[in-house]
Amino acid sequence: MGYYVFILLFIIIMAAEKKVKATAGKDTWSPEAQIERLTQEITALQGHVASNKKDYDAKRALLQKVAKRRRFLRYLKENHLDRYAEISKKTGLKV
Repeated sequence: MGYYVFILLFIIIMAAEKKVKATAGKDTWSPEAQIERLTQEITALQGHVASNKKDYDAKRALLQKVAKRRRFLRYLKENHLDRYAEISKKTGLKV
């Protein structure tokens, strides 16, 4: 059972990365690109967690991704306020 869940999560994450690569171009290391990628992964995982309430590994992965995105947003807010405002509008985050 755990193996199949892992495969499913892997497929979801790979699909999200394909979307990010198409939109982000060659920029993958900037905080903005990572926030966009994490947002797409979080959206995919939210749907999975909503339909599989007892998948605790997916819940943990979701919380880790949310925390990582929050750290990137905090960095941008403290150091680059203009980029922070732009990415919050672009991703639609309520910050």
